[in-house]
Amino acid sequence: MKLISKTISVDELKPLSEKMFGKLVKAVIDIDREIMAIDAELHVDLEDLLLENESEQDNLWGINFHPTKFPNIDWVEFDSMINVRPVRGNTSRYVENEQIRKKILSVVNKLVQA
Repeated sequence: MKLISKTISVDELKPLSEKMFGKLVKAVIDIDREIMAIDAELHVDLEDLLLENESEQDNLWGINFHPTKFPNIDWVEFDSMINVRPVRGNTSRYVENEQIRKKILSVVNKLVQA
């Protein structure tokens, strides 16, 4: 598991995806602090890493990267069990709020470069 607060390249994500079923890299984004944690089998482990490093639960959202699909729009998948938050109005694994999805993509675009 790695905390990412500075730019990482898509090429650095590719080897991480090779060890996962589906050729993806799991990530959890802190939309407030504009950092992310990557490279674990479960989103919850990445979430725990961020919580241990002073992130707040309400700001954490799980996604998957598909580095081989970059730069297509579907290279980021908004799907994780940690996203199920009925109290916050998110009743599925998908990030339902468009503004939150835009913020996630803003952080991703800041931290992940070609």
